[in-house]
Amino acid sequence: MSTQKEEGGLPEKSDRAIRVLLVDSSRLTAMGIGQVLEKEPEMELVGTASDGEEAVTKTLELEPDVLVIEADLPRLSGIKVTQRVRRELPSVGVVILTAKDEEQTLFEAIRAGAAAYLNKDVDPAELVDAIRKARAGQFIINEKVFSRPAVASKVLAEFRELSVYGPGSSHVFAPLSPREVQILDNIAQGMTNKEVAYALAISEQTVKNHMSSILRKLSVNDRTQAVVYAIRQGWIKGPEMGT
Repeated sequence: MSTQKEEGGLPEKSDRAIRVLLVDSSRLTAMGIGQVLEKEPEMELVGTASDGEEAVTKTLELEPDVLVIEADLPRLSGIKVTQRVRRELPSVGVVILTAKDEEQTLFEAIRAGAAAYLNKDVDPAELVDAIRKARAGQFIINEKVFSRPAVASKVLAEFRELSVYGPGSSHVFAPLSPREVQILDNIAQGMTNKEVAYALAISEQTVKNHMSSILRKLSVNDRTQAVVYAIRQGWIKGPEMGT
């Protein structure tokens, strides 16, 4: 269905536009992102904030679909804001923007429940796509985890610790094929798709196909959830912790 243009040349907003709250300490950056969102017919910028405390107040007041927030904010960091928002309004997707792509910040963003973690100089199309996916409940941040062994190791180690307190390994039957278990076990050790493919002498596309099958069978949304589920059921072991 075509979208008519407003008199000023910008597309009209749909009745159910993705409502976005933008938080950035730089007015210039906020203006730039705002201009990007204005060009998208299915997105509506419902408000802006320049520090963490204001971000929390406006998020609770406006209840946007997606919060786009800078990691390094005055008064309250973007990570801490994300933690509060995800605790009090779990339906809000959070996209974190950072000027410094640091592994520790990425790890903290994952723990806080962010849906995406992007550099501030990201291509506008990638930001728009991340907002759409965050609104849909997808966690594309997990794609970054398995491309960084150090972060993957920390995340999976934490999940392994959590699994100790989870339900016991009562299932004898695993709905995964031996190859799928093998792939998931390698991913649990922090391997990327490319590394798994090399280790098992199969193509990277085959690994991706198996992962799609695993997510479908386990009714989970991403690889991190699949690993946690499999560890809790005792189908695979957690990350190597050293001997």
